[in-house]
Amino acid sequence: MKAIWYETPGVAREVLQFGDRVKPEPGPGEVLVRIRASAVNPSDVKKRAGAQPAGFVDGYVIPHSDGAGVIESVGEGVSGDRVGQRVWVYQAQFARHCGTCAQYVTLPSMLAASLPENTGYDIGACLGIPVMTAHRCVFSAGDLSGKNVLVTGASGRVGYYAVQWAKMAGARVIATAGSEERCRVAAKSGADEVLNYRNDHLVRDILGMTDQAGIDHIVEVEFGMNVGTSAAVIKNRGTVSTYSSSLAPEPAIPFYPLMFKNVSVNMVLVYNMPDAAKEQAVEDIHTALEQARLCHRIAGTWSLEETAKAHRAVEGGGMDGCAVIEIE
Repeated sequence: MKAIWYETPGVAREVLQFGDRVKPEPGPGEVLVRIRASAVNPSDVKKRAGAQPAGFVDGYVIPHSDGAGVIESVGEGVSGDRVGQRVWVYQAQFARHCGTCAQYVTLPSMLAASLPENTGYDIGACLGIPVMTAHRCVFSAGDLSGKNVLVTGASGRVGYYAVQWAKMAGARVIATAGSEERCRVAAKSGADEVLNYRNDHLVRDILGMTDQAGIDHIVEVEFGMNVGTSAAVIKNRGTVSTYSSSLAPEPAIPFYPLMFKNVSVNMVLVYNMPDAAKEQAVEDIHTALEQARLCHRIAGTWSLEETAKAHRAVEGGGMDGCAVIEIE
């Protein structure tokens, strides 16, 4: 099979190799998926660069966690009815050597979710990390109907979907983004209000939009940088779900302002969140896709041979949407 791989971490154009690898065979409980589209997530780029651990000691890596395609064969213990099924796959390369940046990948059957007929492979490749993370960040807070939800970084991959999930849950959503252009992007997610977080009066404006009641739940993209604002705007017994703190990886936490409000903070990592949460996310994603209730964004598409260019584009930042590798 044709594939992209690297043997040591480093610069994309220097370490990513294109060529032939042995086509895998599904083991017990696994499916073999013929990949048609693979997504480049920021975590994929960080792993390739060496900024995040690969999850194993050594050996080559076929990158990317997310993708979409068709089940071609199944291993022992998996129903033959799955052969020919269109699927989207997630966490394909988590603690494993082989991800979706190849013509074929094997992975546990539960990680290959049914892809509705009305959804293209390119969109299917975009679902895993961002959509499941957003789902967990929203629904880990319980019933949000009629509540005020703040989504920071709402023009980003996760935040854009978090707004949509929160709206489906019946919440009133205030979104933030880092520029006027980003605010226009965030507004397309369906948020009720959008604010530039560089505004000097951000706390005042957020509280004003809630008639001083405050925020019930926050979906946070930069926990360490924004925790002071969070403490100021959140309600008593409010909740925060955060999936990143890249600009402040060792944040200073305003302990007492958070404690006095009995605030609960939930850290979200899609790879090892509870299986029940993954199953619920997969079910809700399938329903939302069938009903065309999710809005998606593809920033660009590249061929398998051009994967290094896609990695560089993601590293450069500023992409509104998913970088997709189309695989012949």
